Amino acid sequence: MADNPVIFWFRQDLRLTDSPALVEAVESGAPIIPLYILDDATPETWSMGGASRWWLHRSLESLGKSLEKIGARLLLRRGRAAEIIPQLTEEIEASAVFWNRCYEPYAIARDTRIKKSLTDRGADARSCNASLLFEPWEIATRSGGPYKVFTPFWRACLNAAPRPEPVPAPESLAAPEARPAGDRLEDWKLLPTNPDWAKEFRDDWTPGEAGAQARLADFLEHRLTGYADGRDRPDRSQTSRLSPHLHFGEIGPRQLWHAVDRGRPESDKFLSEIGWREFCHHLLFHCPSMPSDNLRPAFDSFPWREDPAGLRTWQRGMTGYPIVDAGMRELWRTGWMHNRVRMIAASFLIKDLLIDWREGERWFWNTLVDADLANNAAGWQWVAGSGADAAPFFRIFNPVAQGEKFDPDGAYVRRYVPEIADLPDRWIHRPWEAPEAVLSEAGIQLGTTYPMPVVDHKTARRRALDAFREIKSD
Repeated sequence: MADNPVIFWFRQDLRLTDSPALVEAVESGAPIIPLYILDDATPETWSMGGASRWWLHRSLESLGKSLEKIGARLLLRRGRAAEIIPQLTEEIEASAVFWNRCYEPYAIARDTRIKKSLTDRGADARSCNASLLFEPWEIATRSGGPYKVFTPFWRACLNAAPRPEPVPAPESLAAPEARPAGDRLEDWKLLPTNPDWAKEFRDDWTPGEAGAQARLADFLEHRLTGYADGRDRPDRSQTSRLSPHLHFGEIGPRQLWHAVDRGRPESDKFLSEIGWREFCHHLLFHCPSMPSDNLRPAFDSFPWREDPAGLRTWQRGMTGYPIVDAGMRELWRTGWMHNRVRMIAASFLIKDLLIDWREGERWFWNTLVDADLANNAAGWQWVAGSGADAAPFFRIFNPVAQGEKFDPDGAYVRRYVPEIADLPDRWIHRPWEAPEAVLSEAGIQLGTTYPMPVVDHKTARRRALDAFREIKSD
């Protein structure tokens, strides 16, 4: 094998540390060509949204620099991976292709085809798990089936075999004498220009493996203490904000597992969130239609409303409910939204506006830097009540009560909805109830400087429950 080069195919594992397939490639003793393919030409894929493309560009920049430090250069090609991998293998007479697994349905089908194509040509194809603590098929119920409830799933994970220690990054990569031609990253035009709607992303994020390591170190030092309760407060900086780094594989779950002291409430709560990510991928593997189909068939007859105007007010953060609007504006400005507010905003779209959860799923897919097919689909179905281990549909978040509970001083709302920032705390989550004199003093003219609520929550709640009763009676 060492006489011919091998290909290491980067995918959602844009790091050098704790990469089992990269370790195997190095151990082959062969020269290595690191490859990344922008596969957005395959029809059945969920092509990356705009925010993810911004992140990908920055992450590939970082990865390329890291590879150069150990003697390698990242090869970039764009097109169908199922065509590029066999073509490149023949072009350079590669003896093997190594990669870490992806678990999206289309990725599994594509990789299966690629493995067959390579073996038919006499090349080796080897894949490993780098993105999950457990393979989706490793954790099963007593009857051998998949779990559909999180708590017993995570208990089974905790009782399973200990996770191996992360493996270090290679100190060097052997380079081939000749390097095939590839694309320039700039030519992919992943960054927005006219307008540059991501200009503020740079203030919040440092994509790449080094950025992920720095984010983890900051979390462990400054935010893990108090995480169990503080993670629900959007007015505090208590969450890890590691989700985009995890999605792009700039850091792996085994690294997080071994970074915290298990047995402490804060650590166990943080790890349970990693467990939820595992559960989402477990569900997607066993229910590959989850991003498009209700997991509970009863919801197939739910009377969703066609409401383009309502959808637009939600997307723009102009619903008139400050906590919802703050979340939607945080999403647009930073490419991320606090998890508690994601649930509030999703509940509002689904239950106050009665708009199909798939509309929200698509918007989040395009605007989140941590857009992940498994997490996104499972999260939206959880709020809708149509998924596995979902919140019941009749659990309808009151946006005012949620705001007053989790943003009691209005700091989060004031940050992202500055036009009502001068309201006293008493009215910050219910400006339409404020006396006219208070509104005037704060410089607010409802319906002009800030919208009136697009729906009355009490009325919308009754409407949602009536709609739910319709499918319950079918």
